[in-house]
Amino acid sequence: MKMDRQRKIQSKTVFRLIAIISLILFTFPALTFAHPYSASFTNVEFNEDETTFHFSIDTLSIIELQEDIDQNNDNILQMKEINNEEDHLVEFLTHSVILDKNNEQQEPEVISMEIEEKDNKEFLSLSLKYSAFQPGDTITINDGLFYKDADTNYVNLLSATMFGESSQAALQGENRSWTILLTEPQQEQQAGGDPSSSSGQADEAPGNKTAGSSWLSFFKLGMSHILTGYDHLLFLFALLLRKQTFKQYALIVTSFTVAHSITLSLAVLGIMDLPSKFVESMIALSIIYVAVENIFRKEVSHRWGLTFVFGLIHGLGFANILQEMNLSKGNLASALVSFNIGIEVVQIMIVLLLLPLLTYLHRLKDSSKYIKYGSIVIILFGAFWLFERLF
Repeated sequence: MKMDRQRKIQSKTVFRLIAIISLILFTFPALTFAHPYSASFTNVEFNEDETTFHFSIDTLSIIELQEDIDQNNDNILQMKEINNEEDHLVEFLTHSVILDKNNEQQEPEVISMEIEEKDNKEFLSLSLKYSAFQPGDTITINDGLFYKDADTNYVNLLSATMFGESSQAALQGENRSWTILLTEPQQEQQAGGDPSSSSGQADEAPGNKTAGSSWLSFFKLGMSHILTGYDHLLFLFALLLRKQTFKQYALIVTSFTVAHSITLSLAVLGIMDLPSKFVESMIALSIIYVAVENIFRKEVSHRWGLTFVFGLIHGLGFANILQEMNLSKGNLASALVSFNIGIEVVQIMIVLLLLPLLTYLHRLKDSSKYIKYGSIVIILFGAFWLFERLF
């Protein structure tokens, strides 16, 4: 009787856990998307006669920030709705993402505002023009979007070009300020060498928080990218769900790391490029496949090989956000390494947290039953993502 009671309690606990996870994921639509964070891209170019400023932000973020703009409440931003609120929208964006010269806010000339598609997502793009800046000017870009939202995962990926030199940064969290001191470039014919690099320095962001270095900003970007990549996390969990030795777990994590690092680098370098729809659909399919294996395959001792194959696809999914930045060759290696390390740190932490729980699960008398039920839930989520991405 006592054993039966313990088994019933264990069964109820597992079923409740599955029910809670399912309810959360299906109740909150944002969690059913891969990488559902708010993202914007800023490209600024300092020329001798003018400064061009191009800012793009996903349209869902605009709908969140401007509640009345989606007049038909269909969660789709249309040009008609933008035109109706054009003046207000331009004022809001130009006073939220600000360009300062020597601590004085600069007013831009609006060139265009339109909807663009990037990576199967719609973005509102705003093109601006500022007056030319001179060597010796201190230029600061401050991003105040979502700044008062403590739970935001918003990130602004910034690329700047000046006198042939370029710089990149990821503005996120409380580090929302990027500052650079424009310097006089050396004349190649006089110096007999390469032009000097523009010097950059961190300035204080709102809230008296200083902006991190470029390396640190991409490290944090990698961490947030995997934390909000629920499909990648579910794939990793599905791989670990079946009972395996510690060596097998280590091989799985290692092969996944090596595989996605390869395709992440190739994609950002422009050597490898596959349609986003295909990549995201294959990621969903990989989740389904591994979960089906958990149910029907008797032995999973060589799962590292399967992990490597699917890891190549997941690496292309990781690359999407960096591809949009058009990273310069000088900053590419550092950005790639720090971004990848951020992914791996979170991945290792998650595995270390999961292993004790999985060890306890595998010791239960009905562990095979619980693994089967958990795999069925994983299949349902994978099937949902696959259908969503295909249709």
